[in-house]
Amino acid sequence: MRRPRLTIPSRLPVDGFILALVGTVGLAMLLPARGTAATVADDASTVAVALLFFLYGARLSTRDAVDGMRRWRLHLTVLACTFLIFPALGLAARGLVPYVLTQPLYTGLLFLCLVPSTVQSSIAFTSMARGNVAAAICAGSFSSLVGIVVTPLLAALLLGGDGGGFSADSLVAIALQLLAPFLAGQLLRRWTVGFLTRHKKILGLVDRGSILLVVYSAFSAGMVAGIWHQISPWRLLGLLAVEAVLLALMLTITSYGSGKAGFARGDRIAITFAGSKKSLAAGLPMASVLFGAQAGTAVLPLMLFHQMQLMVCAVLAKRYAAQAPDEPGTGAAPEPQPRRSGTVARVS
Repeated sequence: MRRPRLTIPSRLPVDGFILALVGTVGLAMLLPARGTAATVADDASTVAVALLFFLYGARLSTRDAVDGMRRWRLHLTVLACTFLIFPALGLAARGLVPYVLTQPLYTGLLFLCLVPSTVQSSIAFTSMARGNVAAAICAGSFSSLVGIVVTPLLAALLLGGDGGGFSADSLVAIALQLLAPFLAGQLLRRWTVGFLTRHKKILGLVDRGSILLVVYSAFSAGMVAGIWHQISPWRLLGLLAVEAVLLALMLTITSYGSGKAGFARGDRIAITFAGSKKSLAAGLPMASVLFGAQAGTAVLPLMLFHQMQLMVCAVLAKRYAAQAPDEPGTGAAPEPQPRRSGTVARVS
């Protein structure tokens, strides 16, 4: 009788874009932008952020957003998890300063708790788990739309005393750099949607390139300011442990809470993935506007949490799929089958 062999999966659920982000951080540490180069990088980052939110607005179908609002119980549940329960847990983590987290890392952790939910990865994992994909699309899109306004307001309210430098000028900058391009994208969507659809792959590279530019600018400023000398390996391990607990709590709350609220299986899966995850694509540009030179440490917890949620949710989605009943009416997603967990196309 042959002894069973241990097989290693050929593809791990590691988002390739995360590797590009890590490489960008390494480049900023080795060759940070200084002087005139820093000014150019900062100006280019500002333009990139505005372009990102213009594209977000141009891609979001106004009709889909309005239709999605009809599922108000599901949306209110996801919004409550994203903008109420997450921030409450983030505030509770304040007791870990200075024993486990430094104040800058805690500020980044709390900012992570204020960021809207994901779109693409929530859809991918909901589809993989045979959940309600339509609900995941609407919930993620609606959360992103609300987050453009709510995240900066919550940041001004909760982070004003933590060195974030928030003021009326910061909120004006948010309106000009994030909200105005988004609204412009919505208004011009009628004339741009065809172009965006035809050049989806190229614009996907523009998305990623813009985010990488924002990361390089933020981490370069951090290197020049010397903030990285304040973070020890033990502090990073402590941050990872705190984020693991945070993710476990949110997955438990969204999964069991939606069941207790009487949602169908497909809706429960959509709530679990949309309500427990945070958007890197939305959070990075917001951090660059809100934190300025301190954005490097502010986005570090979000970057780590994003990769953690991808890996954990990939495993969870496979478990949901294996447990899915075969009979109709379960809220399972129709064909086509989703991609494998290691090929999530875009970071969100």
